[in-house]
Amino acid sequence: MKILVTGTAGFIGFHLTEKLISAGHEVLGIDNINDYYDVRLKYARLAETGIDQNVITECKQVQSSKYLNYSFIKTNLENISFLENIFSKFRPDYVCNLAAQAGVRYSLQNPSAYLNSNISGFLNILEMCRKYPVKHLVYASSSSVYGLNKKMPLSVSDNVDHPISLYAASKKSNELMAHTYSYLFGIPTTGLRFFTVYGPWGRPDMALFIFTKNILEDRPIEVFNNGNMIRDFTFVDDISEGISRVLNHPAEPNKKWDGLHPDPATSMAPYRIYNIGNSSPVKLLDYIEAIENALGKKAEKKMMPIQQGDVPATHADVSHLEKDVHYKPKTSIEEGIRKFVKWYKEYYQIFQ
Repeated sequence: MKILVTGTAGFIGFHLTEKLISAGHEVLGIDNINDYYDVRLKYARLAETGIDQNVITECKQVQSSKYLNYSFIKTNLENISFLENIFSKFRPDYVCNLAAQAGVRYSLQNPSAYLNSNISGFLNILEMCRKYPVKHLVYASSSSVYGLNKKMPLSVSDNVDHPISLYAASKKSNELMAHTYSYLFGIPTTGLRFFTVYGPWGRPDMALFIFTKNILEDRPIEVFNNGNMIRDFTFVDDISEGISRVLNHPAEPNKKWDGLHPDPATSMAPYRIYNIGNSSPVKLLDYIEAIENALGKKAEKKMMPIQQGDVPATHADVSHLEKDVHYKPKTSIEEGIRKFVKWYKEYYQIFQ
């Protein structure tokens, strides 16, 4: 398959790209390599897939030195004219849109970044999929869309009209935009709500990375909501496996869809929404204990109130994913954290 993947210098995009090219697919990756966090980590991810930082220039296609079936282009999704150039030349069969401005808390300080990347950029992807028809568009949504929902586990069949961050609102907007294009133009689209993804090559702004760094450096860790947070932590390999399976399972119209009793997860259009989560929620303090065990070192905890935009608990109902694509994430936090710590020590050359 010819697959266009956006956000390939990012955490999930990097892992998915490695999986797809290892499976023999022809992959073109794009990323703007923004400085939301340390770009050295982004370039290091690209280097793992054979993309040399020294030959990357704006809007220039770079061939991987490791994989004949992979190349990369640095560009913004907002650059509609160049994006059309990519689609017209590459003509992807499938598109996986993982490029986005990430971070719930950052959306409180820099809201315009979310409109530019997550709304305008996604609109351009939809337009290109309309103009150059694809077999399936899969895109990243987020568990944050559940917002004020408290009925657990969180189900894709539940209403999600009460987000509590602009990041969440932008992801909900993506789902609405995708549905519109699926209905009007018959584009098969599937949105994936990821639940607290962690693992090797992860983002430095996320809890596991921050906790590990601070514990190793004998610095206190900030534990928000006084430790009374519950998260459905999901290992990145489980996420990339779920994406690859969904990608190969194009959305179809739900022939039983009823406008009098509308199911938000499906439609009379070729449209689907799935949760991808471990469906085994863990208390934040237990998560920290697992990190301590993997490091062989105790954390100094600084209890903090809950931050604006954070939801106190997440728990994924993955029954739709299991039913349709026969997949359910399974990696335990103990195993996942051990793999992260091993990577972290090797990447930063910290050995005990």
